Amino acid sequence: MKTIQIRGARTHNLKNIDLDLPRDKLIVITGLSGSGKSSLAFDTIYAEGQRRYVESLSAYA
Repeated sequence: MKTIQIRGARTHNLKNIDLDLPRDKLIVITGLSGSGKSSLAFDTIYAEGQRRYVESLSAYA
């Protein structure tokens, strides 16, 4: 998997946004004030990374 795919993200100012973000690259999120940059970075992408990390842990650990 060479990209992180986000489909139908809806948080605060985000309304059904679809993105393909490259893995292992520095990503810069820019836009107008109030356009949902922080919601995308902290609420959506961070939460997905945290979810994947927890899923990767063994249930028997």
